[in-house]
Amino acid sequence: MANLEIGGIDCRRLAEVSGTPLLVYDEAKIEGQFAAATSNFKSEKFETEVVYAAKAFSCKAIFEKAKEAGAGLDVVSGGELYCAQQAGVDMKSVYFHGNNKSEEELRMALEAGCGTIVLDNRMESQRLVNLAAELKRPIDVLLRVNPGIEAHTHEYIRTSGSDSKFGISIKKAEEIAELIQPVLNSEYVTFKGFHSHIGSQITETEGFEKALEIMIDFIREMKEQYRITAGCLSIGGGFGIKYTAVDKPIPLGEMAEILARTCETLIAEKGVALKKLLIEPGRSIVGEAGYALYRVGFSKDTDSKHFLFVDGGMSDNIRPALYQAEYSCDIATRMGEPKDKTFCVAGKNCESGDILIKEAKLPSSVCEGDLLVIYAAGAYGYSMASNYNRAGRPEVVFVKDGKARRVLRRETYEDQLRLEADEQLTI
Repeated sequence: MANLEIGGIDCRRLAEVSGTPLLVYDEAKIEGQFAAATSNFKSEKFETEVVYAAKAFSCKAIFEKAKEAGAGLDVVSGGELYCAQQAGVDMKSVYFHGNNKSEEELRMALEAGCGTIVLDNRMESQRLVNLAAELKRPIDVLLRVNPGIEAHTHEYIRTSGSDSKFGISIKKAEEIAELIQPVLNSEYVTFKGFHSHIGSQITETEGFEKALEIMIDFIREMKEQYRITAGCLSIGGGFGIKYTAVDKPIPLGEMAEILARTCETLIAEKGVALKKLLIEPGRSIVGEAGYALYRVGFSKDTDSKHFLFVDGGMSDNIRPALYQAEYSCDIATRMGEPKDKTFCVAGKNCESGDILIKEAKLPSSVCEGDLLVIYAAGAYGYSMASNYNRAGRPEVVFVKDGKARRVLRRETYEDQLRLEADEQLTI
């Protein structure tokens, strides 16, 4: 009976030292994905930049990895911006996204020397122009535009339709031109170009290629009709990974190269002078590098299901409950044994929907105390983890070449009470 190894370390030993639930990242895989993106996203026609989308998984350790790889950083909150500061990230390489940034967050970004703010709407544009003038802080901006591509993904993670909460529809060219005008008149805010994002977990190139064509046509239209020059374009991220056997994603390095070549062809055909192209991989950097380890607890049979319970669940990975995300798994302490029984892998949270994997083929010999591993658990699990049922967030370790280091410690009961208060307010 063999045990799964990650980064040269036996999973059983990792669980003994760090407990479960445990999120384990293969550091070499993360480094490999950063290298694949940065080395293949190149062009002699324009500048390129790989920007890590922090929302997939954020902590100082992963921000340091992005910095070492020469990648920029996409943040969407004051918290992510603060973490980037604490990790020593060059603020000029930070892109601040979001559809409803607070005044406090915009001030924070300006005072921190954030490189670029991605504007989402008219109100934010005017707010930023005013704040930059008040603080006398220069800032570059991109404007998020929705190209209207319907990506083949779950409706919750489609982001480019005309009714999306993000950005402005590309059909509203006149409104977009009016929105940009105060920026062009600003002494401190510099308009650089446009940003688009069509969705997440997209495994084919067609959607991105079509988005590029639409956005480059739009850049040309804005210059010809409104005399607005956009030298920079971000095509966003959303590159898919392999969660189950049915997923056939294009490798990140190949996708990056295809997008660079496609853009070169399009700007030549359409006579557009583009200075810079960006991509924003997040899930595709950390997703497959992450392994979730759980301790098997009780099991039971119902009329139609064989339940296998684990010591985590929707409190550390809400994706299956939120939008029916699918994963594959193994019994990490019984690798190689025949998978001769179908189990419903369920968590311990007090919700009927706390199901991690509806149908998992596993060895019938699995028993209490075994370790279950869920693959490709590195994106959005920890980011969306909660204290539901007062569960603590799991420990996170990075492993490489037979060595492990804790990058996020397990949340304790005491940690969960640190915000408790009994303070009289003066109203």
